Amino acid sequence: MIKGIGHAAFNVKDMEKTIAFYEETLGFKKAFELPRGGEPWIVYLYAGGGQFIELFYGARKENPYSSENIGFFHLCVAVDDIHEIWNRIVETGAPQDEAPKLAGDHNWQCWTHDPDGIKIELMQLSEESPQMTFIREFEGKQE
Repeated sequence: MIKGIGHAAFNVKDMEKTIAFYEETLGFKKAFELPRGGEPWIVYLYAGGGQFIELFYGARKENPYSSENIGFFHLCVAVDDIHEIWNRIVETGAPQDEAPKLAGDHNWQCWTHDPDGIKIELMQLSEESPQMTFIREFEGKQE
């Protein structure tokens, strides 16, 4: 059911400085960007082992998933079967923030939150997603 942590998401003030820090200081690799409506929206940094950090361009009003805070935004848990985990959310009476849907990156996702209100995205990666495409290409170059 649960495969691991897919990504941690952060709203950032200065994308270029943030990318430089993670790449130059910590050794992450910029994987890809996802635009929305022709505007920059998200940058993915690869941490290895199929894990990413997702960076949002700050608290933008046009970003329905953003918030006013700079810093931690949400936790993403990678799952094998999005519908199975959604059924478990419903059966246990956990908050049902957003039912399973196919997102713009070709992955299935649904949303809940923990008792403290921390947003949790549950995501089933597809083979066509930019995440899986990057992992295949990057890991293939490392061999």
